[in-house]
This record gives sequence, structure tokens and C-alpha cells, in this order.
Amino acid sequence: MRFSPTRFSDAWLIEPERLEDDRGYFARTWCQGEFAEHGIRSELVQCSVSFNKSRGTLRGMHFQASPHPEAKLVRCTQGRIFDVIVDVRTGSSTFGLWEGFELSAANGHALYIPEGFAHGFQTLEPNSEVFYQMNERYHPESARAFHHADPSVAILWPIPVTVISEKDDANLNLDSVIDNPSSLKV
Repeated sequence: MRFSPTRFSDAWLIEPERLEDDRGYFARTWCQGEFAEHGIRSELVQCSVSFNKSRGTLRGMHFQASPHPEAKLVRCTQGRIFDVIVDVRTGSSTFGLWEGFELSAANGHALYIPEGFAHGFQTLEPNSEVFYQMNERYHPESARAFHHADPSVAILWPIPVTVISEKDDANLNLDSVIDNPSSLKV
């Protein structure tokens, strides 16, 4: 696997090294030792999958606050997505900054999202599936979210939003969630 740094010191874009032949390819996507060498927490306690029928579907921006912060390893197993992370660690020099990555079944890339980062994505193709591995189980009391179009974060989504849940569309801006963490739950 190749670990490429992102603008955030603890987040990584991970590219599998494919061994190809006439049958197709084989690639390792997880190795506890290699992940630990890059400072990535290697305990996984929960996996989830998200299937999205329509191009332009947006899910996010979600995170888990203390006392149950969550790190994720995210990959697109079918279709193609624009995956975004935002630093929500108050006091961080990169608080409120974002970075986006194209993840697809074709490129096989995964994104490691450390604790203290919000996550969301937009589908670039219909019938896109996203696979998540997490180091913490879901705790509804710690779940938080902010609006995907918060002007203070200014994420540049690549295409218009065509499908979004009412709950995600009703989210407040990041400052409101951080200033009053109990004000909004996913």
C-alpha cells in the first residue's frame, strides 16, 4: 500500500498496490503493522456500507464528538464519489479547513479520517457504494453534523446536489455546532 499525506498531518490517502495478471488483480487494503507505522489507529470495531442510487447524492458532514470520537477508513466499492474531510478540532491551526478526494471502485483508494474530522461525500455516479471501517461504535449521543454548504467552510462540491436527507439539509453551520455541541445531532 502507498500512504500519501493530505493537508492534515493525521489523515492519509491510501492506494492499494495491485498485483495484476490475466485473472484481474489482487491488492492488500489493510495491514495492522503498516497502518501503525503511519500512526493510524489499527483497532476496528464496526463496519458499515452506504448505497446511493442517484448521481449527486450528498451525505454529510458528520462526526462523533467526545467522549466517543471516531476515526474512519472509507473506500468506494462501486461507482465514484467526491469524499470530503473537515478539521473540527477546536484550537487546531487547520480548524474549519477541508480537503476533497475522488474515491472510486476503479482507483481503489481509501481515505483514513482521524478523530476530530467531519466527513461527507457526494456521489459522482449513480449506484455508488461506500464502505466504512470505524475504530469506535456508533454513539447517538455523540453524533454531530453541520451543513454541507456552510459558507465559513466553503466546500466546493463538484456537481449540484440532487438528493440529500431532510436531516442533513436542516443542519446548522459548523460554528453553531461547535459553540453549542448539544444543539445538533445526526
